[in-house]
Amino acid sequence: MQYRSTRNNNIKVNSAMAIKQGLSEEGGLFVPESFPKVSLDEIESLSTKSYNERAFFVLSKFLTDFSTEDLKNCISNAYTKEKFGTDAIAPVYKLNDSVYFLELWHGPTCAFKDMALQILPHFLTTSMKMTNEDKEIIILVATSGDTGKAALEGFKDVNGTRIIVFYPDNGVSEIQKLQMVTQRGNNVSVAAVKGNFDDAQSGVKKIFTDNEYKSLLDRNGFKLSSANSINWGRLVPQIVYYFSAYADLLASGEIKTGDEINVVVPTGNFGNILASYYAKKMGLPIKKFICASNENNVLTDFIKTGVYDKTRQFHTTISPSMDILISSNLERFLYDLSGCNDSLISNLMTQLNTVGKYEIPADIKAVMQDLFDADFCDDKETMATIKKTYVDGGYVVDTHTAVGKCVYDKYVSRTGDTTKTIICSTASPFKFNQSVLIALEDYNYVAGKNEFELLDMLHEKSGMKVPESLAELKDRTPIFDTVVEKEDMADTVSDFLKVD
Repeated sequence: MQYRSTRNNNIKVNSAMAIKQGLSEEGGLFVPESFPKVSLDEIESLSTKSYNERAFFVLSKFLTDFSTEDLKNCISNAYTKEKFGTDAIAPVYKLNDSVYFLELWHGPTCAFKDMALQILPHFLTTSMKMTNEDKEIIILVATSGDTGKAALEGFKDVNGTRIIVFYPDNGVSEIQKLQMVTQRGNNVSVAAVKGNFDDAQSGVKKIFTDNEYKSLLDRNGFKLSSANSINWGRLVPQIVYYFSAYADLLASGEIKTGDEINVVVPTGNFGNILASYYAKKMGLPIKKFICASNENNVLTDFIKTGVYDKTRQFHTTISPSMDILISSNLERFLYDLSGCNDSLISNLMTQLNTVGKYEIPADIKAVMQDLFDADFCDDKETMATIKKTYVDGGYVVDTHTAVGKCVYDKYVSRTGDTTKTIICSTASPFKFNQSVLIALEDYNYVAGKNEFELLDMLHEKSGMKVPESLAELKDRTPIFDTVVEKEDMADTVSDFLKVD
């Protein structure tokens, strides 16, 4: 299978090259030239298979230049019970007869990003061998909180790679920050950026498209790649868990083969919900996609109006991984809806970069609105949803999953649609312990308590085990304390690589 750039249909590469590059030369994103079709009989057959077998079934249809042995090695090294604490890898939790949480946070960093970032390093090193790459790969990452740690954990001490993570200063939770600044590994670096996530993300994209700077790195034996969801190797593993969730519902008798489900995804960068859309294109019976935002509701407004406008107030919320105003993966979605119109996509992205907004044609908007519903909730509603989900069902969710549940409740109230629904649970509640405990109790309950006391308190309250990877942070000393201006991010990369 070949991959095209969303901004230039004449650029075509195989999957190994797409994964190694991360981003096309002109700034476009790589997408499959076509989408493989899966029959209902094949989907039904997945119900008796393990997660790893389901992963091979899906991934082998996209990574056709990988040998069977290489692909199985990537999968078996990534998805283990030791790393995820469960053979199911991404188990489905039944809340009631209509609602199921797809728990994507059982990996080593307690967030859904592990689902992709545990396998991406194996994809990348395999791709390097396949393309005879002789340069050291430099992974640049901008993170709103979860991607950073998941990427650091995935790439630490991986031969032939180095990784640099940029996160927004004062824009992540204390646990998220501790996870990153205490990261061990001989090939890792972490820096805070003065500003928000969009500043960090724009800075990374600027480095990727700076030909002069890339030439400098090339002369010094380095080649850039990405672990953000702009990299196809990050996105394609996310398609797997939607097939897996459907297969689990089949196996438990909750649905019959061919029954449609709805999917709710709390998202800021649009990658996680895009993966579910791609699953539908392949044949997974999904009726409606429900896009859930926090107060940074740029995606809600876009889906309702067809106008994408990033020139708005940025809100710092209790669901920080969604504090995003520039949704990178929306580009792939619009490319698909437009019939692969690369010139349209280039024009839209130019408008976004120059004037901060764009409007899609009416016919594309109509198709989008037929497939997607969207809404948002504020912090007060998020807190109330955490409390209600616990009181009604005895289930504790984090601040991002609560956004999804809140928006789902609004959707059902507005439409009366009681189709069985998967809600993506994207992070462990322990990663956002203070907000969760305030929601379950009150502010006084957490007053004066440090992060590790809060972990124990949430354990007592929920009955859930404190993730080992979070508990052990107590004994780790911060290693990284760099804070940079967004204009100085390239210099930070140069300092880490010792080039000038």
